[in-house]
Amino acid sequence: MSTDKTNQVHLKAGDAELTVDPRNGCRLTSLRIRGTELLRQGAKYGAFPMVPWCGRIELGQFRNGGERHQMPVNHPPHAIHGTGRDTAWSTARADDTSAAFTYDLAEPWPYTGRVTQLVELGPDSLTLTMGVETYGNSFPAQAGWHPWFLRDLGSGGDVELAFDAEWQEERGDDHLPTGRRIAPKPGPWDDCFGMPDGVDVTLTWPGQLELKVASRAEWVVIYDEEKEAVCVEPQSGPPNGLNTLPRLVTPIDPLEISTTWTWRTPA
Repeated sequence: MSTDKTNQVHLKAGDAELTVDPRNGCRLTSLRIRGTELLRQGAKYGAFPMVPWCGRIELGQFRNGGERHQMPVNHPPHAIHGTGRDTAWSTARADDTSAAFTYDLAEPWPYTGRVTQLVELGPDSLTLTMGVETYGNSFPAQAGWHPWFLRDLGSGGDVELAFDAEWQEERGDDHLPTGRRIAPKPGPWDDCFGMPDGVDVTLTWPGQLELKVASRAEWVVIYDEEKEAVCVEPQSGPPNGLNTLPRLVTPIDPLEISTTWTWRTPA
């Protein structure tokens, strides 16, 4: 493990190298396999944790019992992707191949608690684990990850996505799920899919690399409407889930989620 002047944490295992920037939302800023960068760089880059919610919240509002809360509308007319990506995290520990990071929930989120992200790098895998706990009152929350995988790793070949979802959350004109589950439709997508046996999506860069995104979580958002990158986002609930499918974090029941990315060179 090493750090630079910006306090980014650098991990290495075999031919895999990972950089995490705790001050910038605990974003994974780079993942290189045998020297090849997998994550987009630039304005929309790397892979960031989505917490304490994933995707959009309708009009930025959610309820907890009789209380209505308003989050900043950062993607009008909705609030999107949580507050963790806009927060400076602290490095709790780090060694050559793993690191743990934390931040305390604070305004504009109306409840107190702690978020932890554990990053574990192997020669052919990366495991990310996130936990959300409360310091007091129970509250609804979600957690997940938003990686920007490069479409092209330099060979001129477009990445191929393969997955078998049980359903697709029907998307309304407002980009929120309507509440109906439909048969999966062909892409392009900015859509949430249900995988009750766990997320299992394979990205293949023909002739270069195969990477599998897996999680025990039941939801994944696939976004492939941009030229340079595609997103495969395992998450603990669907978009707008704070309102439609709330999962409460309580003093005795924290929210925990993990995802493992494994890769290999195609035969």
